Amino acid sequence: MFVAHSESSCTLMQPVDDLGHLCHKYDCILIVDTVASAGGAPLFMDKWGIDVMYTGTQKCLSAPPGITPISFSDRAYQRFLKRKTKPVSYYMDLSELANYWGCDGAPARRYHHTAPITSVYQLREALALATEEGLENMWKRHSACSAQLREGVKKLGLSILINEPEHILPTLTGVMVPQGVDWKAVTGYLMKNYRIEISGGLGYTAGQIWRIGLMGYNARPDAVDTLLRAFKEALEAHGYTPSKM
Repeated sequence: MFVAHSESSCTLMQPVDDLGHLCHKYDCILIVDTVASAGGAPLFMDKWGIDVMYTGTQKCLSAPPGITPISFSDRAYQRFLKRKTKPVSYYMDLSELANYWGCDGAPARRYHHTAPITSVYQLREALALATEEGLENMWKRHSACSAQLREGVKKLGLSILINEPEHILPTLTGVMVPQGVDWKAVTGYLMKNYRIEISGGLGYTAGQIWRIGLMGYNARPDAVDTLLRAFKEALEAHGYTPSKM
């Protein structure tokens, strides 16, 4: 079973804490996408019975993009080793990757690809900074900034897409586009005048919401304040009269 813990297209956090045990009951592997949540929201791979989990370096970890950290439970790895058909891709062959990265316990390592050394060092430094702050403190910081943003948006008279506490994604907030406002013009104004980038919706939310991310280094109270002031100005410049903040 594949599940996105942080569904960024609609700014929703999918509860997955009970899915692992259900999947194991029916001999199923649980794979979870945590690209927009790892480091920014509580996440317990072993406790929740997640078999395969991957994330991105450029989100809550504040490292440059280009590496996809991925983790396999022993259950998932053993399932792979017992597969009856060969992998269709040498590049994505888990046994070759495990050997190359020294994860299979073999005495010798085989060449598989040229690793992005600079990116590995960058990720190491990002993880060092995360360790200094502490994982629980990172979760609290993202949650506090999310609450600050949501409160500020509501003071502008705008609505938020996701309001159920168990589904609020602290790293990404969906703000409903008011009727008559050109959502793309607002994002263009923010980029041109403030170098602030927010995105529109994807899929069924396209044209209906703005997606505002507060991840990693940008999850700071001063960054939220700056965004809210600029957002208010952008809305006023395109025909919307916000409530007084």
